[in-house]
Amino acid sequence: MIVSHNIKKFLFLFLSGVGYTALAQNLVENPSFELHAECPERLGLFDTNVSHWSCPTSGTTDYFNACSKAMGTPENFKGRQPADFGDGYTGMYVYAPDDYREYVQVPLKEPLEKGKKYQVSFYVSLAEKSDSAIKEFGVLFSNLELKINTQKYLSKRLRYRQEGYRYTYLEIGYTNFYSDTKDWILVSTQFQAKGGERYMVLGNFKQNARTRLFKTKKKAHQGAYYYLDMVSLTAATKGKEPMELVAITDGKETKNIELDRSYVFKNVLFEFDRSLLLESSRIELQKVYALLKSNANLQIAINGHTDTIGTQAYNMTLSTKRAQAVAAYLHELGVSKDRIAWEGHGGTQPLNGNETEEGRRQNRRVEFIITRVTSR
Repeated sequence: MIVSHNIKKFLFLFLSGVGYTALAQNLVENPSFELHAECPERLGLFDTNVSHWSCPTSGTTDYFNACSKAMGTPENFKGRQPADFGDGYTGMYVYAPDDYREYVQVPLKEPLEKGKKYQVSFYVSLAEKSDSAIKEFGVLFSNLELKINTQKYLSKRLRYRQEGYRYTYLEIGYTNFYSDTKDWILVSTQFQAKGGERYMVLGNFKQNARTRLFKTKKKAHQGAYYYLDMVSLTAATKGKEPMELVAITDGKETKNIELDRSYVFKNVLFEFDRSLLLESSRIELQKVYALLKSNANLQIAINGHTDTIGTQAYNMTLSTKRAQAVAAYLHELGVSKDRIAWEGHGGTQPLNGNETEEGRRQNRRVEFIITRVTSR
């Protein structure tokens, strides 16, 4: 697997608990499933192999790692998915016949504080051999570790049978990305803690009849199997706005963002042939969010562009997905959907010639335009 220097540096700092100064401490142990007791050699070994993590039910969640041939990355029995955050990730059924479910559970480094706001996020990718996709993920916090003998969905009835347990439950919908089988898609939200939460469980807590579903194939009978990686739970930033936004226009950096003029994001970057938001991109977009938050009369248009390598149709799809990723993250931060527009243009609007690598690099960009909100 080829990982950029920036991604490797981010992983090292993230996993070692150092982190960038712009990021709060991650309360999740082993967030990208790199630490494991043994290399997985068969299905259903997540509960025994992955350090710090467990399965809260009898569902047999899977563990994938590049060290294995049988349960490896990027190729495995459910399709192909590179491990962009290291060597390992998990895989689980979040929708299957007869209400079968799989979950993952992790203890937190410290209990959550009552009334404090936190941000939970993780990356998912629908396995290629799935024939269905779900439109939201569930996140359950509890004061005690769950261990319930069922392979069915973890219903409220089952949860509240456990004496002494207190719960905080969230659902996170993620717009148009639920059926993506290529890229890692960020799922994120903020919430206020009730206090005392010590464990976090991820999965689908609804029965089949109540699950918001999208069928990716005509004859759907297998279910929705998702890969999951890079789980984060941090205290939400407050009292300190991001640094000033710097954008590019006419090939030069500027801090003076004028209305009705197109700018290129300086640090909203993507790896080749990917639409995954890098951490540097998220920090950059937090600056844009701060600008929009300070003035409710402003709105933003996002335009994605590629070079001309590849077919016109593929480049149009890739640029659209990149613009979507930017728009989705701004919405997750708190910008209402009616203040965000996005569009992909493929390689139809180059800034420079595509004959050189430098020219192609400049053409692979995401632009934005800030305008006043039109009357509705």
